[in-house]
Amino acid sequence: MIAIENTLISDDIFTEFFCCNLIKCKGACCIEGNAGAPLDEDEVSYLEEHIDLIKPYLTEKGRETIENTGVFEIAIDGTVVTPLVNRAECAYLVFDNNGIAECAIEKVFEDGKISYQKPISCHLYPIRVSKIGDSDALNYDRWTICNDACIEGREKAIKIFQFLKKPLIRKYGTDWYEQAVFAENEIFAKKG
Repeated sequence: MIAIENTLISDDIFTEFFCCNLIKCKGACCIEGNAGAPLDEDEVSYLEEHIDLIKPYLTEKGRETIENTGVFEIAIDGTVVTPLVNRAECAYLVFDNNGIAECAIEKVFEDGKISYQKPISCHLYPIRVSKIGDSDALNYDRWTICNDACIEGREKAIKIFQFLKKPLIRKYGTDWYEQAVFAENEIFAKKG
């Protein structure tokens, strides 16, 4: 594990390969699991304030779920998460013409109607962020539904931190990411 600013980063974020292969997995991480995507307080406020812009993009079931539960729900472990439709897929899930899961929030963002792309926990996946004191701990969440992403990453020689460059910069900034690249070059690339 290495430390950069207020983060503790698991080594495997620099050593494991990953590149989403949506053609194969169809966005299964938005459909399967025990709970919705983790949300922080600012994200909940933003969703509450802009839900009327997002609702037209949702499926009927997604809209009904959000109308009944709100823009978030509390998971069994007490974390604030996106609501699920029938304890299955995320309420913000929509499908493209090829049956690939997409985020309705991100579609609204892409259409220029909101300035929030999607929950940072979704954008950072397969990295999961937890708190250790005042620091964020970044860990690789291994999940069998992402096996094709591991194969694709290995074939393309893309490490997790490289694949997640944009969301890592979104969360921690350009200087942080440059330090991560330096750490990878100085520590992990030399280990080879």
